[in-house]
Amino acid sequence: MLNLDGLEMIAVLVVMGLFIKVLEQFGLFEPVGGEDSIEDDFELSTVCHRPEGLDKLQEQSKFTKKELQVLYRGFKNECPSGVVNEETFKLIYSQFFPQGDSSTYAHFLFEAFDTNKNGSVSFEDFVAGLNIILRGSINDRLNWAFNLYDLNKDGCITKEEMLDIMKSIYDMMGNYTYPCMQDDAPREHVENFFQKMDRNKDGVVTIDEFIESCQKDENIMQSMQLFENVI
Repeated sequence: MLNLDGLEMIAVLVVMGLFIKVLEQFGLFEPVGGEDSIEDDFELSTVCHRPEGLDKLQEQSKFTKKELQVLYRGFKNECPSGVVNEETFKLIYSQFFPQGDSSTYAHFLFEAFDTNKNGSVSFEDFVAGLNIILRGSINDRLNWAFNLYDLNKDGCITKEEMLDIMKSIYDMMGNYTYPCMQDDAPREHVENFFQKMDRNKDGVVTIDEFIESCQKDENIMQSMQLFENVI
């Protein structure tokens, strides 16, 4: 069971932890063979979307060539077409939350990875997002999380946006929450979130307020460290 005291801070971290589950689903931790076989995959792939070469992706990210090989093999095995659509993304998440409904939260997360807004996530999109989550600085990760929760991308998080996020987390956790969710619980957590984050009390949380508040929270900072060197 998950005790929901402080869920307003879990909202900052849940994207990181849950995405590790997605990485496992993509076979990220499975051993891979020699480098040449993956190079051949990149050159000879007949998938609909052909990714950029390993060397270019290595230049654009902080992943090693071997790490990119592991990522690509898992991505290709799970998504033979070379791209992930939203329904597949939601299906992956649903496997980890059988007693809840993860579809709304998965939708929010998918949109954060679909930077081109074309309804699909390519391997390049996948690597770019992971590069921030797993290899970026603390500020990089917090900026990414802020962008996820800034649903209309206007540069600030409103109470309405945070309420949508909180409801999606409650829905996703389902029967794993303790105590059982009360109808007004998500709104209460939103109020707690804004008490901590909205420094000037203007009713919205800016990126500066978000980063400053997170950096002053020891639990968030410690949890962020757990995601370094995952692969």
